[in-house]
Amino acid sequence: MKSTLDQIEDIKKNGYSLDFATVFNHAFENYKKIALYSGLIILVFSIIAAIAFMGIMIAYFGAEAMTKDFIQDFENQQFTSIQLVIQTVAISLIAGLTAPFGAGFLKMADSADKDVEFNVSTIFSYYKAPYFGEIFVAAFIPALLGTALANLVESSGILLVGNLISFMVSYFMFLSIPLIVFGNLRAIDAIKSSIVIVTKNPLNIFAFFIIGFLGSMVGFIGCCVGVIFTVVFNSSMIYATYFAIFGTQSEEEDSIDSIGKYNVD
Repeated sequence: MKSTLDQIEDIKKNGYSLDFATVFNHAFENYKKIALYSGLIILVFSIIAAIAFMGIMIAYFGAEAMTKDFIQDFENQQFTSIQLVIQTVAISLIAGLTAPFGAGFLKMADSADKDVEFNVSTIFSYYKAPYFGEIFVAAFIPALLGTALANLVESSGILLVGNLISFMVSYFMFLSIPLIVFGNLRAIDAIKSSIVIVTKNPLNIFAFFIIGFLGSMVGFIGCCVGVIFTVVFNSSMIYATYFAIFGTQSEEEDSIDSIGKYNVD
């Protein structure tokens, strides 16, 4: 069986093909297996996160932090350069710290696909060595780059371009996390490999990227709370795309010590 890096080298030379219907059907069938369970998990942790956020805001700004006027003033506030730097680092840290949680849904998708039992602890599978550090870096660096560029552009008065930059960074990082958790790559290798994969088949990957995003937002229609049961569709789409390119057996080994033994030129 070829290693993930060997397959990446083949993709560099020869490209690859994806069947749209096959990937979409795989993603949808996988989503149906994990939607309810993952939705309940997201609901519980969303409530916990909301309570924690409100507690921090009240502790820092006082009770007025929960008023409508305060929120509007905060959104319209013009941040200084130092505040933008702090905001950029804070957002990037949050992205890095929560990325293993999101990766847990990929693990859940993989377990469901193989008819392997999963539970709440599955979501926390990657908050341990050696996965945590690699996933943190793979999420932190793109978030830092994307947020910094977005803030720089928007501070120049060019509106909406900042959001486009963040959108494009996410697009090119579409497969970086599964390349770590399933392909056993280091963070930098996964980032570079994701870019290679996207650029070799940009239209199909863009289609799956958009469908995954729109599918995850379907829950906003009618009842916003429904999004907690649809947001994981994006995880199923990412999983199905990775599966179509590499298969789930490409780098699966009994030992997780294999992470980091490869390098991308």
